Amino acid sequence: MLRTLSIRDFVIVEAIELEFSSGFSVFTGETGAGKSILIDALALALGGRGDASVVREGAAKADITAEFSASAELNGWLAENEFTNEEGGALLRRVIDNAGRSKAFINGIAATATQLRELGEKLVDIHGQHAHQSLLKQDAQRVLLDNQAGLQDEVKAVSVAYKTWRALAKQREEFETNAKNVLLERERLEWQVGELEKLSVKPGEWSDISNEHSRLSHAASLIEGAQDALTLISESDTAPMLSQLSSLNIRIGKLVDLDAGLQPVLDALEPARIQLQEAVYALNDYLSRVELDPARLREVETRLENIHSASRKFHVAADDLPQELETLSAQLKQLADASDLDALRAQEEKLKAAYTTAAQKLSKARTKAAKALSDAVTAAMQELSMTGGKFAIALQACEPASYGMEQIEFMVAAHAGTTPRPLAKVASGGELARIALAISVITSSATATPTLIFDEVDSGIGGGVAEVVGRLLRKLGQDRQVLCVTHLPQVASQANQHFQVSKQSNMGKTLSSIDALDDHARVEEIARMLGGLEITATTRSHARELLAT
Repeated sequence: MLRTLSIRDFVIVEAIELEFSSGFSVFTGETGAGKSILIDALALALGGRGDASVVREGAAKADITAEFSASAELNGWLAENEFTNEEGGALLRRVIDNAGRSKAFINGIAATATQLRELGEKLVDIHGQHAHQSLLKQDAQRVLLDNQAGLQDEVKAVSVAYKTWRALAKQREEFETNAKNVLLERERLEWQVGELEKLSVKPGEWSDISNEHSRLSHAASLIEGAQDALTLISESDTAPMLSQLSSLNIRIGKLVDLDAGLQPVLDALEPARIQLQEAVYALNDYLSRVELDPARLREVETRLENIHSASRKFHVAADDLPQELETLSAQLKQLADASDLDALRAQEEKLKAAYTTAAQKLSKARTKAAKALSDAVTAAMQELSMTGGKFAIALQACEPASYGMEQIEFMVAAHAGTTPRPLAKVASGGELARIALAISVITSSATATPTLIFDEVDSGIGGGVAEVVGRLLRKLGQDRQVLCVTHLPQVASQANQHFQVSKQSNMGKTLSSIDALDDHARVEEIARMLGGLEITATTRSHARELLAT
């Protein structure tokens, strides 16, 4: 339930703080006073779209905060998304600056507009003043029926099955149309894969064989250089380095016996002698392995040339040839699978059967839901001065589509004895408004959303029907929090809580305000709605009568 709503610098609102109670609440005021601004502001706090145009002229930012009490489902969502707080409930805040930048918060924690919308769908259901216009569109009629019956999962399953089936059907059709091109492409891929498989380049082979080629092609120089180094270190006829260093270590060792101050010198020389000795071992090992091998050099050079030639031919780096083979092989397999026309047709039939099964299940559920909703709306029409009228939902078979195998069409007979015809063709403006309101009330009572908002959905209704509408909304408010923007005194008089929206001019600026009305103020407002700007004792008396009913 919505507890409080704070609006700052939004459109023509400077600052408004509102507290709400349970039951049925109405918002009234003169035309142009900004009654729907409240709905627009709340929609923004619930994740609706907004830009710099919503910021009051001259202000830096618009700031809307809505506080809701929490249900078990709401607390679960808050905990799952890490938005819980110690006080409980949900505090939604949306800030938009005059540059169009937007910030969103849930319980003081930064959130995305998507998260606000997801949470908002669990908190509030808004029925706009133009809801009846959407009822003229078959797509909207189908969505309304599916939502009312809770068939979202079934609709999604049908949509997925349809897309999967049609994607394969398109692939089969393309193959049949372009069989020659597919054959040529397959032959090209077979040749390329064959070439690469014949070459059989292993991962990392290019680097390894390049190093081997460098070693083999410079083998003579490597052997000569290693032998020269070994001679200088340990095999020279004239005092090799290792012998000189060993002798030096012995001499310094004797001097250390005379003066310990030379010990650091000895400590530094001994590791050098050990490192030279290790170098001798390494050089001997290297010379034992390196040899001149012209035959192997020719093999390596041939392999390098073949790999390099393939690299140029396939326009990839030599190191990437193994990956290129994998890629082309996968493409060839996919094309080979797709080229099996019989297999494609068999798979297509299988997917079509899966779609048909899902669509038939959806059709059965829709038929049951259509009967229930038709009966409920027909009953509501009798209360809304459409005695003898009938509402029906027709399920008309159509070609398979992503939404199923039937079109949904709302049918109405405004009077007894007439055959129901499409809603768009027979309903007058007033009748359409009443039917839309009946559908809104019925579908709202079927949802678990705690707060319902009706934004002038009673447009086009008057007289005794308006009183019935007021009673319907008040009855709905016994189970749910209901907020309604209305211009009808008969509806406003049924409310448990009444807010008046007014507009004032101050220093050349137009500002809107909203005030909660006490009993006396309600009489005055209802009287204004009945009689216009000039309020008389008669209109006040009539207002009291309405409030007393």
